[in-house]
Amino acid sequence: MIPPSSSPAAAPTVGATKVPQDIGGAEAFKDAVTEQSDTVGGLIGWLDMFGVTVGATRISAWSVLVLLVVIVSLYVFARFGSRLACRLLGRITGLDSGRRLLAEKLVSIVIWTIAILIGIDLLGIDLTALTVFSGAFGLAVGFGLQKTFGNLLAGIIMLMDRSIKPGDVIAVNDGISNTVGQVKKIGIRAVSVTTRDKKEYLIPNENLMINQVENWSYSSRDVRIKVPVSVAYGSDIERAEELMLEAARQTRRVLDVPAPSVWLHAFGTDAIEFEAQLWIRDPEEGIGNIRSDYLKKLWRLFRDTGVQVPFPQRDLNLRDTPELRLLIDALRARQEASDSDPASVR
Repeated sequence: MIPPSSSPAAAPTVGATKVPQDIGGAEAFKDAVTEQSDTVGGLIGWLDMFGVTVGATRISAWSVLVLLVVIVSLYVFARFGSRLACRLLGRITGLDSGRRLLAEKLVSIVIWTIAILIGIDLLGIDLTALTVFSGAFGLAVGFGLQKTFGNLLAGIIMLMDRSIKPGDVIAVNDGISNTVGQVKKIGIRAVSVTTRDKKEYLIPNENLMINQVENWSYSSRDVRIKVPVSVAYGSDIERAEELMLEAARQTRRVLDVPAPSVWLHAFGTDAIEFEAQLWIRDPEEGIGNIRSDYLKKLWRLFRDTGVQVPFPQRDLNLRDTPELRLLIDALRARQEASDSDPASVR
């Protein structure tokens, strides 16, 4: 008797539906919690019931909750880690302000990069699925974010070569004139420069890299101020120079070394023109106030010693013409009539 043949194995269904997969991190965390507590597992399962399927991935209320918790936790971790690193670097006295700021930015970038990688690992995101997105993101960086990354790299380069650092005094061109301001902060996108009138300029880092910048405190903080001074012709110029130097020594913030000096500039139309040269070491405190204080003290010294400050004077020459003679005769006749009979003139 021929034994009955065994039933053939069931062939796989050709049109089988692929089961959507949840986000890897949320699914793994759900399985781990369910093994420990049935109650919490039931709550997670209930949250997992509410969701939609996008392609091969199922997005539920549970996966969204896990995503938000991971993002918020890593954001707090990165912020706290960056601040802690900045405080630790601030205690290192061997670093100047520029190097410390550069170190803080590099440490912050490293911490944020680690936080992003940890988040990707916790969520179980497959980076191969982001190939198309990364290509699109690269194009966006190349076109839309080109200036942003350019300013970021320019800021790092400025801090590395220390060409511009916080505390430096630079000249800011506002389109009309050069305004002196102090660098307060070098950010990711722009440099903050505050002037004496409390105007704050936000200059892109890239502009400071490619344009000419007047840095008053790059290699030395000593700045020379030129103050024009004029005295009247006939004055004792040696005595005038002594008074100019004395006024400089009496002016606050003017340095003794380098010593102030006075130069005879020119013989002008109305006065003898000098130039007083003063040195200061704190240009961020202002330039105009130094000139004002110096000129006030010099005015008092000139007044006490009799040195005259000139003012414009003009000589009027009248050409001898018949009309001028008639005018003079008429004025003379009127004056004679006024002297003889004042009432008739009135």
